[in-house]
Amino acid sequence: MKNTATLLISCPDRRGLVAAIANFLLTYNANILHADQYQDDDAGLFLMRIEWDLNGFTLDMSAFEAAFAPIAERCSMNWQLKRSTEKSRLAIFVSKYDHCLVDLLHRWQTGELGCDIPLILSNHEDCRRVADFYGVAYEVISVNKDNKQKAEARQRELMAEHRIDLIVLARYMQVLSHEFTAAFPNRVINIHHSFLPAFDGAKPYHRAHERGVKLIGATSHYVTEVLDDGPIIEQDVTRISHRDTVEHLIRKGRDLERIVLSRAVRWHLDHRVLVYGNKTVVFE
Repeated sequence: MKNTATLLISCPDRRGLVAAIANFLLTYNANILHADQYQDDDAGLFLMRIEWDLNGFTLDMSAFEAAFAPIAERCSMNWQLKRSTEKSRLAIFVSKYDHCLVDLLHRWQTGELGCDIPLILSNHEDCRRVADFYGVAYEVISVNKDNKQKAEARQRELMAEHRIDLIVLARYMQVLSHEFTAAFPNRVINIHHSFLPAFDGAKPYHRAHERGVKLIGATSHYVTEVLDDGPIIEQDVTRISHRDTVEHLIRKGRDLERIVLSRAVRWHLDHRVLVYGNKTVVFE
């Protein structure tokens, strides 16, 4: 396993930021492996991701915050420090459709997703067999309009018990409350089709087929208090032919959902996503 640290930074744009950050790291013998930056001219913001090898780095990581504070304060930086050796703990929420769940668990088992998955949470029993196959604990909490507050309280208890860092909604067909999402800012990732707002409701693929669409897509985003309106992490599309039936559209849509969700989760786990406003920068 690599032993690196990653610094994610956003601050008002000004001259000398890259030099200040690089010189700070060089002071402690950092070997910089990756550095990427972006300036949003409209917002006047500087955003950066920089990763370095901790082998030979002479600053004790427990002292990093105090050492970096003068630069951060002088430049009005918002910043996060992540270490590659500290794996995120991920909970997957799912209802009945298992295609995204199976894909995530397979990628996790093969090492593509660098995280721990101690818990799968559902409002149905349907996916328990998948959890059992991968050896992951599976909890069922039924949710309806009468018990939603109590159900979410139990869900939050489980998140605390399992020390969950990131929640992935792998086709979890329940709307989370504002109170729930506010407890996990930019730490709940959702996946859905990209027909919104044109084809919402229960059967978007049927309506899209009736309309004769030529493209279908999927969107993965962070969950906020506004339904399906959080910062977008990843999207993709595929072309549709007049020969495609509704069943073909659904199959192609599910393929996109799996791929788009796994990309978004991997980029989050690799500390490649910076959120500002209702937008994201995803560093390659």
